[in-house]
Amino acid sequence: MRINEHTALLTPRVLLVPYSAHHVPAYHAWMQDPAIREATASEPLTLDEEYAMQRSWRDDADKLTFIVCLAPPATPDKVHGKVHDAPAAMIGDVNLFLVPDDEQEDGDANPLSVVGELEIMIASAAHQNRGYGAAVLSVFMAYIRRRIDGILAEYCAASPSGSRKALLKHLRVKIGATNERSLRLFERVGFARLSETPNFFGELELRRGLDVNGEEAKRADAGVELGYEIAAE
Repeated sequence: MRINEHTALLTPRVLLVPYSAHHVPAYHAWMQDPAIREATASEPLTLDEEYAMQRSWRDDADKLTFIVCLAPPATPDKVHGKVHDAPAAMIGDVNLFLVPDDEQEDGDANPLSVVGELEIMIASAAHQNRGYGAAVLSVFMAYIRRRIDGILAEYCAASPSGSRKALLKHLRVKIGATNERSLRLFERVGFARLSETPNFFGELELRRGLDVNGEEAKRADAGVELGYEIAAE
């Protein structure tokens, strides 16, 4: 998505920045780890393929992506790409994928019902199991809540009938039934299991609403939005 290409999200613990070309080498290095590929259901890519994927994700209207970095020691007025998000600060990523609601029987309905699938990866082993996942999800969901109208407008504009409107029905995740760490993480930030019985693929589905009253967006862990700029070389 383009909506966040000049936006960074800052909390006392984490800095979220739009996934940009200069992040690709470090991201590619993460994905050489078989355990990370298995956890994210990812296929191994060449570096050139990784660059192409980054460009695709920036342009695709159904994908919203931020790279997760450690927060800088001092709060900047603006976040500078390649400075505040250098490889040493990068620890993971977080994504929103918009998909049609498969429970909406009328595919031509207006407004269109869509579901937001969340994915998060804390790739840095040194920063796993230290509360970063919950911090990232909290600020990310608060951003989605604040910007949901623009997010859905970009999604609809790219559809064959760009005049249609869309509503976000809920957020969801699908997690392997034995992945207790991820299940606890999402339950901690308000997701609830639909069933205790895994699906055909051994996954449990968890859902939550988007906080329609906006209360979560006012909390301290919702972070602040800052401008994001990559200096020309």
